[in-house]
Amino acid sequence: MIDKNSSFPDLDKKARELLHARGVTEKDIAELVYFLQKSYHPDLTVEDCLENVEAVMAKREVQNALLTGIELDLLAERGMLDEPLQSIIQTDEGLYGIDEILAFSIVNIYGSIGFTNYGYIDKLKPGILKMLNDKSGGKVHTFLDDIVGAIAAAASSRLAHRAANTE
Repeated sequence: MIDKNSSFPDLDKKARELLHARGVTEKDIAELVYFLQKSYHPDLTVEDCLENVEAVMAKREVQNALLTGIELDLLAERGMLDEPLQSIIQTDEGLYGIDEILAFSIVNIYGSIGFTNYGYIDKLKPGILKMLNDKSGGKVHTFLDDIVGAIAAAASSRLAHRAANTE
């Protein structure tokens, strides 16, 4: 058992391990940021986007959301939740909405621009989001697709705020 007064020094490491185990890399998320921001920043590179993804992922709120969301997805994948929650999460039922609420905790970090970035990318589902949203492989990503989209939206917002401060 972990001491409840501990600062959880391995939280970032564990969150990233779970993310990678689900087939998502930080570069995948950086490519989403690039998708969102390329038309606003002509000299933008995926490496610039990755720097912003890393900054967002360093935040405890993001690490907590990753741990919580992935764990719920895994429990649903294993059939370990009680009904009706099992079916709701397993099928990513459209009116559930709690997966988006968890994502909003990330989107909020860099202000309201994150909401528009998130809504746009959540609707289009480019890149890794398309794979995460595909329900044919037996994997459950009800929470993870929204969390990944939220990290990309927050990183895009961070990039936009920093660019505005340098102009």
